[in-house]
Amino acid sequence: MLSRIILIIAVFVLVEVYCFFAVKRLFKSKKVIAIYVVSSLLIILYFISTFLGFDRETGQNQHSLLVFPFLLLYLLTKATVSIFLLVEDLYRLFAGVYNYFYRKNQLKKIPTRRRAVSRIAVLVAVIPFFSILYGIFQGKYNFKVVEQTVYFEDLPDSFDGFKILQISDIHCGSFDNKEKIDKAIDLINRQNFDVFVFTGDLVNNFAWEMHPWIETFQKIKNPKYGKFSVLGNHDYGEYAIWKSEKAKQKNFEEIKDLHNQIGFRLLLNENAILQKDSDSLVIVGIENWGETLRFQRLGDLDKAAENLKAEDFKVLLSHDPSHFDVKVRKHPKNFQLTLSGHTHGLQFGVEIPDIFKWSPIQYIYKHWAGLYEDSGKHLYVNRGFGFHAYSGRVGIWPEITVIQLKKAQKR
Repeated sequence: MLSRIILIIAVFVLVEVYCFFAVKRLFKSKKVIAIYVVSSLLIILYFISTFLGFDRETGQNQHSLLVFPFLLLYLLTKATVSIFLLVEDLYRLFAGVYNYFYRKNQLKKIPTRRRAVSRIAVLVAVIPFFSILYGIFQGKYNFKVVEQTVYFEDLPDSFDGFKILQISDIHCGSFDNKEKIDKAIDLINRQNFDVFVFTGDLVNNFAWEMHPWIETFQKIKNPKYGKFSVLGNHDYGEYAIWKSEKAKQKNFEEIKDLHNQIGFRLLLNENAILQKDSDSLVIVGIENWGETLRFQRLGDLDKAAENLKAEDFKVLLSHDPSHFDVKVRKHPKNFQLTLSGHTHGLQFGVEIPDIFKWSPIQYIYKHWAGLYEDSGKHLYVNRGFGFHAYSGRVGIWPEITVIQLKKAQKR
């Protein structure tokens, strides 16, 4: 842990040093340089005091939710400048070595720094600067409807064309614009769907975070086959400090009751059978289960499907997509489709539909956004309805998913 902290501090200092030299090279005025140094110090001290003063008993507020994105804005912009100057220094180092050993009759020296490189670095840094600003003020509410068709050979005939609307990761404690959320609910209600599912993380930590939004989420229309939900890792209150275990448990019970208040049927390692004509489809919902030990492992597939057969067609609601690869994919009860969330796509990345998809989160999660197929089983990972930690989104937009189940011809 200590070595990691030292490494972070070293990188941070290196970035600040590079940016200082970039400013010094671009501006000859001592007054401008002094203003830059003082401003940087004040900003750093502000960030440090904010994080040291964070109270985990009360959790995040609108101020703390904005601090992190502006810290990201500050660091990413400076890091972009630093990368350019670091590359320039590496070039100067190798050029100096080459000059020393191979240019026998010429002046042996390291090339001087070029002012043009600093200018280019600052210009390029404008891109992440304005991207993050857009993400903070607009991107986090840039809701997109994603339509996805999934084919199954064993889909019951009566459910051919059946539509599931999925949202995930509401994180209502982060919301700061009721009008935008009202529009998102209207967008949900304009979709044509047979059943509604929510795949966890209703709040950031506390039940009270949902209280201002109860009436808003009650407006989600009731489709013919109902509204179902499961819990996510944030719904257990694990990321807050509690005065007692009793207080933590009380909060957890209140969070579970909130699902009922907004019209969701919360599935806790259990299932619900949907009947259509003479056919059936099963919605299976489990508690959170994460591959890494820092997440809860309360999901119990055996318990949730104890009355089901392998040939029953099942849609599994499981918040964390890592559960699919570790437990679901080869489970003998045969879960044909799993719906997850959790990753948010890191709320940062690049997506060109059907062409290119990238986010840093892919180096942590094998399945992080969209549709996947493995061993004849399908997994869909929703990019999240809300946002958390970083109060914004860049490139990975908040998602409302409409999944249509279709009957595939047997091979």
